[in-house]
Amino acid sequence: MEANHSHSPFKIGQTQTLQVDHMSKIGAFLADPAHPEAGTVLLPKKEGGSGLADGDTLSVFVYLDSEDRPIATTRAPKIEMGQIRPLTVVSVTKIGAFLDWGLEKDLLLPFHEQTVRVQIGKEYLVALYLDKTGRPCATMKVYERLKADAPYKVGDWVHGYVYNINPNVGAFVAVDYQYHGLIPRQDLNRDIHIASHVRARVSQVRSRDHRLVLSPHKQGYKMINTDGTVVLRKLKAAGGFLPYGDKTPPAVIGKEFGLSKGAFKRAIGHLQKRGKLRIEKDGIHLL
Repeated sequence: MEANHSHSPFKIGQTQTLQVDHMSKIGAFLADPAHPEAGTVLLPKKEGGSGLADGDTLSVFVYLDSEDRPIATTRAPKIEMGQIRPLTVVSVTKIGAFLDWGLEKDLLLPFHEQTVRVQIGKEYLVALYLDKTGRPCATMKVYERLKADAPYKVGDWVHGYVYNINPNVGAFVAVDYQYHGLIPRQDLNRDIHIASHVRARVSQVRSRDHRLVLSPHKQGYKMINTDGTVVLRKLKAAGGFLPYGDKTPPAVIGKEFGLSKGAFKRAIGHLQKRGKLRIEKDGIHLL
């Protein structure tokens, strides 16, 4: 029968301040001074449990060892309870994938918590949770764990991580690994893919749910001029005509120009106003 650690006196999956109760040959046994009845947890020598004395206080992370016993470490994990972070897959087994979270025992990502088939060596955005027995596990189902009350306004630049892409909607972004963000499909380009880190400008804070709509492009004429240079170069190289316009799919625009559909339309509109090209039903013509 599996042990259940959901009611452990120590905070599994969290960093906490504990006190050395007594030392032993294998390390330091730590206790919570506020709850002495809770017993002790081992901080092995190799995890920072040497050179200490009774009564010392220190900050440790508590998780479960290979035999599912609570154990402490002074190492800083890559993720804790309540956090969302990108972690790398180190192995895949019949029970799920295992992720590197900076500790001796790798973190389990169960199959039922995976939203796509994961691959060894690739990075995925996950949250940490405790399963029904109290063991720390990872989940890729981060959408419902992200928040909508981001402290940003229109025009602010933010950093985010793309964790999912729906071609009909856009790229779903975890801003600061905490907040909901979306890059609309018309602003997608070939540099935006799952697991990409993006820097984007807040173009809208949706009134209905306060979620952030993002644009990966600079605002104003500088970006339009840069994109226009790309279009003109391609147009000249093609002999003065390219069969792209309003009806061209965003994926094709991204592949040919490295621009989002929205950026492409802004650029050719600006170039037409400057008399550099002419937009026709069959495409764009150099003037």
